Amino acid sequence: MSEQPRKTIIAVDGPAASGKGTFAKALAKRLDYAYLDTGAIYRAIAHEVLERGGDPTNIEDVRPVLETIKYPLPDTVLKNPDLRTPRVEDATPHIGAMQEAQAAVRSYQEDFVKNPPGKAAGAVLDGRDVGTSVFPHADVKFYVTATPEERAKRRYQQQKDDNPGLTREMVLKDITLRDARDMNRQFSPLRPADDAHILDTTEDSPAETLEKGLAAVKAKLAPPRFKNGTGKFRFGR
Repeated sequence: MSEQPRKTIIAVDGPAASGKGTFAKALAKRLDYAYLDTGAIYRAIAHEVLERGGDPTNIEDVRPVLETIKYPLPDTVLKNPDLRTPRVEDATPHIGAMQEAQAAVRSYQEDFVKNPPGKAAGAVLDGRDVGTSVFPHADVKFYVTATPEERAKRRYQQQKDDNPGLTREMVLKDITLRDARDMNRQFSPLRPADDAHILDTTEDSPAETLEKGLAAVKAKLAPPRFKNGTGKFRFGR
């Protein structure tokens, strides 16, 4: 039996509220690739630990949940709206800093890339360490960022309706602490890969960011094959 061709891998990393998820999803759609939000896996772990009454800072409470993280997780798990609650959001960075949790999520990502949904020709994955630790051999890498103030403004707009007492200053403080924790964690800290394309979304719209990303992908990979009338393109044979 002939070996399956390796799937194209595009890594998208960056800090919270930088726009990396919006960019990664749009990029995957335009390329007709599969998309994975690796942060949702960490949030799902944090949510389950909390649901079991565990302490998300204690690996002994987290370890039993890690044993359940097998590809593919159903959408009911990864798209559960409870994953975006402040309680889960606060717990998730503690999970993300654990080496055992990183290993479990890395294994999930590897399985996703080997067998992406819909037999896609490639995968776009967004997270904190996709291009540096998980897939250092990724075909194209991006680091999506924005100023802390701009990211705080975006996150505030997302959360203010559900949290009337929230202020932009509170969100900025939280983002600053989150950045410090992610960038200084012992295992797989947040940082741009040496060969990553830096996309600063402070002033750019999502559409402008996407066009810059597409240009970088087309420059790096083989000439695209266009589908009739769709405007989408695919890479490879």
